[in-house]
Amino acid sequence: MTPEETFERYARAFEEMTPDTLDDLGQLVGDDLHFVDPFNDLRGREAFLDIFREMFGRLQDPAFAVSDAAMGRQAGYLRWCMTFRTKPGGPLWQIDGMSELHFGPDGRVTAHIDHWDAGSQFYGKLPGLGWLIERIRRRLSHDG
Repeated sequence: MTPEETFERYARAFEEMTPDTLDDLGQLVGDDLHFVDPFNDLRGREAFLDIFREMFGRLQDPAFAVSDAAMGRQAGYLRWCMTFRTKPGGPLWQIDGMSELHFGPDGRVTAHIDHWDAGSQFYGKLPGLGWLIERIRRRLSHDG
């Protein structure tokens, strides 16, 4: 499989991911996949899939919507929006981010690096901590 073919299949599997379809995503990544996001830095296909298994176990209705995709010379990029609830009937959370994908000689994904702002999109929404982060942001801003 070429990196371009894997990229197309990966984008579709990422967007259509459910607990029952995780193996589809797992087939597209290498055994020693390197995964990085604001909370994790790990290696291995099973560790990567465990992140999503835990996500489906802890969150309500998690979903990814891919809004843009681009294949560069050395990597592929997925622009996405993740939505979820932390408890049934709770408020809907939204995280906007981008995944940077690197490919091995066999075409499978060797690195999945997520880029998103955990400060404003996650920590800043937590009671107490959000207030503190906003005060620091204002103090450090140009207008501060």
